[in-house]
Amino acid sequence: MRGPDTSARRRRLGAALVAALGLLAPRARAEEPSRATCSATRLGRRVVVRPEALALVAPELERLMRLGLAGRLELELRLLRQRPLWFSERVEATSLTQVLAYTKPEGWALDGRPLAMGPGTLELERVAWMLEEEPEAGVTFLVEVGVRLQVVTPTSLGKVATWLTQGQKTEAERSALTRSLLRTVAEDLTRGAEGRCTVQAL
Repeated sequence: MRGPDTSARRRRLGAALVAALGLLAPRARAEEPSRATCSATRLGRRVVVRPEALALVAPELERLMRLGLAGRLELELRLLRQRPLWFSERVEATSLTQVLAYTKPEGWALDGRPLAMGPGTLELERVAWMLEEEPEAGVTFLVEVGVRLQVVTPTSLGKVATWLTQGQKTEAERSALTRSLLRTVAEDLTRGAEGRCTVQAL
């Protein structure tokens, strides 16, 4: 037979998870704006792009990740050929996903690569394209960068449930953690940024 304490705890847990699921919508934060940038070069037919994301991890997101949640970082790159008096033409496009995580004692890592300076500036995976033919002199290419970081997902809310029912937590600590996590879900579910750079011919 379940005791009153167990039933009450499960009711509180259920209410917390329902509230969190109802808050799964991106919201902007009035903090330092996230930025995406890149550097790109072309040698003959080969184009190499080095994208970066800055200020993508907000303080509340960082707290969650230090608790053990990993961030899914989605990167989209588009190579455009500029056309005078007309829309730019898309030449290439690449989408990929990387994992940003914090562990002790290793610290921050992006796809397993240590980040000695922390998550403030993320040097993302380098991307290379090979053009079908070498462009004529005077042709200008641009690269558009889109970055999206998601930490709290419906799956990761299962971890929230685990934290809320840890036996070593007191009721006051558990309540404080619940409020903090739900506030984070509401405010920091997703962070994104966009940017662009001109391809430099070598």
